[in-house]
Amino acid sequence: MGASWKNWAGNQQAHPHAVEHPRSAEEVALTVKRARDEGRHVKAVGAGHSFTAAAATDGTLLHLDRLTGAVVSDLASGLVTVQAGTPLHELNRILAELGLAMSNLGDIDRQTISGATSTGTHGTGSRLGGLATQIRGLELVVGDGSIVTCSATERPELFSAARVGLGALGVVTAVTLQCEPAFLLEADERPMPLEEVMEGLDDLADGNEHFEFYWFPHTDVALTKRNNRLAPGEPARPLKRWKEWLDDEFFANTLFNLVCAVGRRRPALVPRLNKSAAKMLGARRFSAPSHEVFTSPRRVRFVEMEYAVPRAAIRDAVRAVQRVVERDNLLVSFPIEVRVAAPDDIPLSTAYGRDSAYVAIHRYRGEPFEPYFRAVEAEMRALDGRPHWGKMHWRTSDDLRPAYPRFDDFLAVRDTVDPDRVFANDYLETVLGP
Repeated sequence: MGASWKNWAGNQQAHPHAVEHPRSAEEVALTVKRARDEGRHVKAVGAGHSFTAAAATDGTLLHLDRLTGAVVSDLASGLVTVQAGTPLHELNRILAELGLAMSNLGDIDRQTISGATSTGTHGTGSRLGGLATQIRGLELVVGDGSIVTCSATERPELFSAARVGLGALGVVTAVTLQCEPAFLLEADERPMPLEEVMEGLDDLADGNEHFEFYWFPHTDVALTKRNNRLAPGEPARPLKRWKEWLDDEFFANTLFNLVCAVGRRRPALVPRLNKSAAKMLGARRFSAPSHEVFTSPRRVRFVEMEYAVPRAAIRDAVRAVQRVVERDNLLVSFPIEVRVAAPDDIPLSTAYGRDSAYVAIHRYRGEPFEPYFRAVEAEMRALDGRPHWGKMHWRTSDDLRPAYPRFDDFLAVRDTVDPDRVFANDYLETVLGP
C-alpha cells in the first residue's frame, strides 16, 4: 500500500510510491540510483512548511528527519556544517552552544535548513540577505546518484544555483554556513498609525538593522518591529516569563486562533474583531540572544502567499493590497506582513540583483484563499514582483523567465546535474518548464 504525505498547512498532499528516512548521504545516493534505474522520481522533504507542492511526488519521498545535527564546526572562522534535515530551532540551539549565531533569520524556526534555503526563506534587514546568502558550501546527491560538494571555488556554477535550488538540482545532504559570534538583539515593538509608517518607511527600514511591520486589514493600525544589536558588554533584559507567555502564547496564538476561528464562521465580524485586536496591541521592549528575538512561536495554521517587489515599490505594493481588500469586499483576519532585504547574486533568489521589499498575505485554515491571493498576485506582477518559491502562487516558466535575468543559467546547471529529471515533479514542470 502506498504512503501518503501532506504539508504543514494541509493544503498540499501526495501519495508517494515509497517513503524513506535516510541517515547519511550514502543512503540518499543509493536511493537516487535505485530510483533512476527504476524510472522513478525522487523528492526530499523536511518540515513540510512550504505551501506549494515543491516536495510532492508519486515516486520516492525522502524524509530528512534522521539527517540532522552538526557535522563539523570551526570557531575561528565561524564556519559550521550541519546535515540538511536539521530544523532551524535545533540549528539555533547547536550554534548557541558553540557561542555562534546566524546573522539573520526569519520569524519561524520549524523549517529545516535545506528546505528554508532551497526555497529562498529570508528575514528582514535592508543591509542583509536571505538565509541562502549565509551558505558557504553544499553537499548534495545529483541525478546519477553521485555525492558532490560545491562552493564559490569548487563547482562554482552549481554552488551559485544550488543555494536556492528548489529541489531541482539534487538532494542537499549537508550545508556549510557562515556564522558569527553570538550576539544580543534589542526588540522594540509598538503599534503605529499605518499612514505614519508608510510616510516614514525608508527611515524606519534604513535606520534599523531589522525592521518589519504588520498591518491589520479593516483598521488604520500597524504593529512595527525594530531589532537592533546591543553593544558588546550590555546585559540582556529579557521579558518576564509571565509577560512572554501572555504575549507570545496566549495573545499571539491561543486568542488569535480563537479570533480567526470566529471570523471564519461569522465573516461579518472580522472588521470588528480586527479593530478590537488592534486596540489590544501594546508596546514592549526587551533584549535576548538573537535567535530568541528573530523567531516567535507560530501555532495558528494558515496558507500564505508572499511577493518580493523592488524596494522602491514598497508603498505601491501595500496600497495594492489595501485596494484589493476594499474593492473585492474581502474580510481578512490575518495581518499583512512587510519586510525588506538587500540584493544578492543567487540566480533564483527573489532578491537577485535588487533591493527588495516583501509583502506577505495569509488566510486562516479552511478559509477560501484563491480569489484574494490571485487578485493580489495580479497587482504584484504589475510591480515586477517575484513570488516566494515556498508559498502559494500561480506563476509559470513563461512569465517567470523575464523576472530572473539568470533563469536560463539555472536551467543549464539543471541539465548538467539532472539530465534525466530524477528530481522532477509537477511543481518544477510548471515553474521551470518541461
